[in-house]
Amino acid sequence: MGEHINHNHSPMATIVSVTLSFFYSLFFVTNSIFVNFNPIPENPLDDLLRTLQLSKLESKTDAEDLFEGPSQWMPHGRVYGGQVLAQSLVAATNTVDTEGIRNVHSLHGYFLRPGDIDLPITFSVDRLRDGRSFSTRRVQAFQNGQAIFSMIASFQDTDPGLDHQDSFPADIPDPETLPTAAELLGDSEHPVVQYWAKARPFDMRHVTSPIYFKVDGEHVAHQAVWLKALGTLPDDPQIHRAAMAYASDYSILESIYRRHGIAWSHRGLKSASLDHAMWFHRDGRADEWMLYVQESPSAQGGRGLSLGRIFNRAGVLLATVAQEGMVRVPEFAD
Repeated sequence: MGEHINHNHSPMATIVSVTLSFFYSLFFVTNSIFVNFNPIPENPLDDLLRTLQLSKLESKTDAEDLFEGPSQWMPHGRVYGGQVLAQSLVAATNTVDTEGIRNVHSLHGYFLRPGDIDLPITFSVDRLRDGRSFSTRRVQAFQNGQAIFSMIASFQDTDPGLDHQDSFPADIPDPETLPTAAELLGDSEHPVVQYWAKARPFDMRHVTSPIYFKVDGEHVAHQAVWLKALGTLPDDPQIHRAAMAYASDYSILESIYRRHGIAWSHRGLKSASLDHAMWFHRDGRADEWMLYVQESPSAQGGRGLSLGRIFNRAGVLLATVAQEGMVRVPEFAD
């Protein structure tokens, strides 16, 4: 399967010709040695909501709260980073008085080890501080007694103050005019392709062409993606913040790949999220179209940095994201 891909083929022929290469790509992303052939969930959004419903466990001290949550199916058997990020936010939020008063405004997390989808995840929350206006929580996510993710989140009372934001980018096509992942990826039965096409709880539509199999157009370090949940979420603003955090990990590193003409199917690509920061500016609904504008200011030393801004369709800036990832490509390794 090391043959050059002829991009003049039909979309289905392209899918068939790169399926194994695409598998190798995700194989290296997670250091997994197998593909999990569990069935695609019937309703990916319901599956996400179940994943965000954490169970309260007994803790030994008053300063620590313990929760437990399941993992979603993933074709490579490793926990999706956005999932453990969103669950950690839910765990932290469960320990804060958020009755419309004190909401998360920022989080900073580190991905420490790959997680196993066949094991539950335990979340330990330390109540570091509860002040007059701010609360701070530290969350550690564990499997088999080892930390797989660590995060600190800060919450603030609603407070009036100065207000400005970046502008919504110009000349962005409407999401309805862009193809879905299912339309682009076709009906291949390979579990990795099935996951990208049908198992994700979010509809994602690249404003420029996606980079699943090739990078069309100019190799630039920026892109934009429309996304929204595949269905209606509960009205709870905390669920929408968690869902937004979940989706923020999907495509944030793609501006690095696009700059160097690297598609997800590039043979030997090794990529993993290292850390993730997110600032929540204004309330928004994750089940309505959001524009995720992404850029990479730098890549070096086997790592790349990506920045993202999430707008709602009306142009309101909802959140800002920053992530550094490990990005290793064989031909750039020497």
